[in-house]
Order: sequence, then structure tokens, then C-alpha cells
Amino acid sequence: MESLTEIWDYIKERETLFAWIGSLSLLTLVVSAIVVPIVIRRMPHDYFLENSEQAEALREGHPVLRVLFLIFKNLIGGILVLGGILMLLTPGQGVLTILIGLLLMDFPGKRRFEIWLIRLGPLNRAINWIREKAGKRPLELPAPANPAAS
Repeated sequence: MESLTEIWDYIKERETLFAWIGSLSLLTLVVSAIVVPIVIRRMPHDYFLENSEQAEALREGHPVLRVLFLIFKNLIGGILVLGGILMLLTPGQGVLTILIGLLLMDFPGKRRFEIWLIRLGPLNRAINWIREKAGKRPLELPAPANPAAS
């Protein structure tokens, strides 16, 4: 019982900090509930295919702008991952925020990770349901790797 009192005292001493963290968590929840469906609807149906038009357009962009964009994107992704870790301990969408941060960042194996996530039945159905409601084609995914060929 004494440890609960100590925890409560710790929280009360840092009430403003916890209020800011809770507010940030709530803001992230609201923003993600609005932004995620918009991103899913705007995503081209061939986004996960290697020869998508959007991927080609990004590769042909100005090199300096591309580098600045990559730095900015990775910085935002890192902030979201750190915020998500913090939200695991506070109210908020910690796992979702970490996932969004990871998907923004560039790291080896990211493409395989994204495709693996999208292939998960419930996630794939949810994404394509959102796209269907918006009158968009379902996402096209590359053919699965043939395990027998390995």
C-alpha cells in the first residue's frame, strides 16, 4: 500500500508534465483517427509494387529536395517512435504511433516488413474496406515469395 502512495505522490509532484503527456496522447489519437483513413484513400493502388508510378516520380526528383525530404521524414518517424514508446506507459495509441513512425522511417528490410503487415488478413480487409468506401481499387501486392524456390 505504501508503494501506491509513493507512486501517487510522484504523479502529483509532476502533474503538469503528466497533463502535457496525456494531452499529447489524446491529440495523437484524434489526429491518427482522421489522418490514417485519408492516407489510405489517397494511396495509389500500386504503391507496394516496385514499378509504381509514384516510386518512379520520387526517384526522378531533385536530389537536394529528395535528401531534405528523407531527413525530415526520418526525423518525424523517430519522434513518433519515441512518442509511441512514451504512450505505452500513458494513455494513448502507443503501438499505433510506433508503427506509423516505423513506416515513415527508412531502414533495411522496411519494404518486406510493410508488405508482411499489409498481408495480415484483418489489416488487409480493413484497408481495402476503407478504399472501397472511397470508391478506390484495392491495394495490389507483389506475388508472395515462393518458399519452395529457396
